[in-house]
Parts: sequence; C-alpha cells; structure tokens
Amino acid sequence: MKLLRPISLLAGLLMTMAGASAQVSLTPPAAQPPASPPPAKKEAPPKPKAPPAAKQPAAPPKPAAAPKPAATPTPAPSPTAAFEDPNVDLVYGAYQRGMYKTAFDLATTRAQYNGDPKAMTMLGELYANGLGIKRDYAKAADWYQRAADAGDREGMFALAMMRLSGRGGSTNREQAVKLLASAAKLGNPKAAYNLALLYLDGNTLPQDVRRAAELLRVAADAGSPEAQYALATFYKEGTGVPKDIDKAVRLLQAASLADNVDAEVEYAIALFNGTGTPRNQVAAVALLRKAARQNSPIAQNRLARVLVSGLGVQMDKIEGLKWHLVAKTAGKGDPELDERLSELNPEDRAKVEAAARKWTGTADKSRLDGGISAGHPVPKP
Repeated sequence: MKLLRPISLLAGLLMTMAGASAQVSLTPPAAQPPASPPPAKKEAPPKPKAPPAAKQPAAPPKPAAAPKPAATPTPAPSPTAAFEDPNVDLVYGAYQRGMYKTAFDLATTRAQYNGDPKAMTMLGELYANGLGIKRDYAKAADWYQRAADAGDREGMFALAMMRLSGRGGSTNREQAVKLLASAAKLGNPKAAYNLALLYLDGNTLPQDVRRAAELLRVAADAGSPEAQYALATFYKEGTGVPKDIDKAVRLLQAASLADNVDAEVEYAIALFNGTGTPRNQVAAVALLRKAARQNSPIAQNRLARVLVSGLGVQMDKIEGLKWHLVAKTAGKGDPELDERLSELNPEDRAKVEAAARKWTGTADKSRLDGGISAGHPVPKP
C-alpha cells in the first residue's frame, strides 16, 4: 500500500515573514468600578395622628413649623460613570457586534477620562482598519504608542507590526524588536511567535534557531496554533531542538484542533501512516476532507489519491478526480491522477469536470484541462 508523503514545512515558515502584519486580538479591558452618586437625603416619616379627644377649650395657636429644606439634588454622573456595569465591557461588546462608531465614542471617553490603555489600543485598531472612522495610520500608531507606554501588551504588539511594515511612520525594526520582546515578556503569544520568525529569518536579527525554538515554545504553550505548527516542524526536522516525532505530532494535533489548515494536513498524514500516533485512516480521511474544503491544494491532492485508490475509505473515482482537478487549478498537479482521469469513459469524465467547475466557481473548461493534456509541465507531488 502506498503511503502518503508528508510535506516539507520549513520553507513555508520562512515565507510567513512576508505577511508579518497581523490583526490585533483585543481582550476586554479591565472592568472599571462605577462612580456612584451620593444618595439623596431621606425624609422622616410623618408621625401618626392622635385619636380625637373630648372637646377642650381652644388653645392658643402654635407658631407654624419652619419649612424643611429641599433634598440635595443628585449630581450629574461623571464620564467615568458611563460604564455602569463593571462586569460588562461596553467598548469591546460594541466592537464585537460591529458597532464601530459606538465603540469609538466609548473608547474615546474611557481613554480620555480613565486613562485606560485597552481603550487606547481599541482606538488604534479602529483607526488602523478604518472601522467607524476614516482610516488613519498615523493616528493609529499614536494611540498604539500611548497604549504601549501605559504597559498594554496588545498595543505593544500592534505598534511593533506597524513599525515593521512602515505604516503610520517610517520603518523602525530596532524599535519593533524591542516592542515585540516586551510584549512577549508580558505573555503575548503573537509577539513571541513573530519575534521567533525574526530570529529564524536572520535579516532583522542574527539567525538563531535555538532562540526561535524557545520563543515558539512560549507561544505554543500559550495556545497559538501558528506557533504549535511551526514548533512541530522544528521537532519533525530537528531544527533548534532534538528531533522528536511524537512531540511533533502532538503539536500538530493541538494546532489542527484550532483549525490550522496546514496542521490539519500534516496531522492527517501522520494518522494515515501511523507516524507518531496510532494509525487511524478513517479519521485521517475525515481530516483531509475538512482541509480540502478549506481550499488546501495539498489536502485536495491527498484526498484525491485515497478516494481514487480506495485506501482507508470507500473508492469514489468521480469525487476523487474532482478534487484532483481542483488541486490542479491551484498548481498541485499529479501525473498519476491525470492518467486515471484519462481512463474514464466520456460520461464519467464529464461528471468529474462539472463537479470541479462547480467547486471552483468557474465555467472555464480550459482552466481545468491544463497540465499534461495541454502541454504544460506538472510538478511532482
């Protein structure tokens, strides 16, 4: 039985530096205690009236009682009282619901009157992405800087990514490295992951795979699926750490549970072959299906192979070759599967091509007929 071959991952890790700018994940700011106004003075209850007595000679009238002073008016709440419920973060809640203008107004109030660094980071996020306000990278960088100065690790990370990309100001890799290191020290997994990439890349920092592995471990332990996948690659190849297939597979499993598509493919291959984990071809095929539907060309190619061959799953040439054509449109051709496609009768071939066109959302038949049949070179899987 032909085993699926794992893909090479280290080059892909190096390529991730091209998209170093990452979206900031904001956590709800710490709850602020509401400023409660002083209670109004309570009036004394009226005394009960005495029962009527026998008629007495008229007594001289008593002087009228002095009128009671009016109750002290309740003072108007200060801006800090805008956040009445300490258990609910109105700023983050509005952001999560897509109410960006509301989030902007509330964050502005909280940043101005409470000096809240989380609100400052939120303002940076809104300005950086043009949410509820016109996009302005300079203002975003300014708010991120204020948040970073106030000790917010998310603001540090976001500002570091802007300094790396040169948005909102000139590129400053030295400052970016310092910000990433500070944010990583405060427990930001994205900062640890991106700092590891800088040590791995060797351009901004001297290349140090051991230090990169240490930072990846920090981020992986904090639950970063990208770091888990990258560290799995290190253990698989013995890069910066002793080679350990079992640890690699456990990390791939963790990352795949967090929907990291590359990890899903690698973990599926490990399950299919029984590498570092008990063999489970049924689970492997299910995971390949999931990754294929997430548009992973490698998963589509591997799924095509098992479906066409009936390995670990019921044979289905129509479905399998559909995935082969879909993978081929993304550059993952396969001469062996091309040959199996050529063996189909015209009716079944038409079914395969129609299914592939439906998936890719195109009626351009010539796009699906590329590869060997059109005289184009097809890379080996």
